Amino acid sequence: MTVETVVLTGAAGLVGSVLREPLRRRLQGLISIDRVPLTALGPDEEVRQADLSDVEDVTPLLEGADAVVHLAGVPDEAPLADLLEANVLGAHHVLEAARRTGTRRVVLASSNRLTGCYPAAQTVSAETPPRPDGLYGVSKVAVEALGRLYADKFGLQVVCLRIGSLEPEPSQPRHLATWLSPYDCAGFVWAALTQPDVTFMAAYAVSANTRRFWELDDRLGYRPRDDAEAYAGRIPEAAGYFADDRLQGGDYTTADYTLLHGLGQ
Repeated sequence: MTVETVVLTGAAGLVGSVLREPLRRRLQGLISIDRVPLTALGPDEEVRQADLSDVEDVTPLLEGADAVVHLAGVPDEAPLADLLEANVLGAHHVLEAARRTGTRRVVLASSNRLTGCYPAAQTVSAETPPRPDGLYGVSKVAVEALGRLYADKFGLQVVCLRIGSLEPEPSQPRHLATWLSPYDCAGFVWAALTQPDVTFMAAYAVSANTRRFWELDDRLGYRPRDDAEAYAGRIPEAAGYFADDRLQGGDYTTADYTLLHGLGQ
């Protein structure tokens, strides 16, 4: 699939900040959107300040675009009402705006935390039923369901990327399984934008880590380059971490994490 103009929502966030420059280099036009002000990186990037709280406001932002990469939302555990508004309704507004404008390809930011309550010893694929590690993971289950609906019912081409731990390099034991390097992040997103013959797909975006929990999906057409194992010697706790009987989501799976961040207790 050929793409020339892409809308990037949540462009000021962690993932968006990593993607802006590699996308800009490959596209004729990049439209970067966030709630906070942005400065264009070059003449081929247009920046707009907007939120996604109303589909009527989102629709004009997608006019003329070949695809949209939707990253905006609450990125961690939070009260369910906040997650529903920002993550679920925000994704719905983008999908509905894509339907209205004829923007056929939609890449949605999902999360590895949609399956965080599986044992670390089990390898999980995108076909494995969800076991979210918190309310944030629940919101991503709903986002993927919306993407599936818009693909099945309205013919959109939807790719849900279950993004790993995006960091410059691994800094904690769990990252040896979950790390997503900036290079591989850009590679996965470009593949999600350009892979032909897509109707709906959910796929893990994770580097080629020796200890990874998740299967890579060949249908996406991208094979990651980096391996967190190259950094294992800098993380002395790694051996004990992976020897323990634990869940893939690590600390995110604890009751205290959701009680503190999601329920305010």
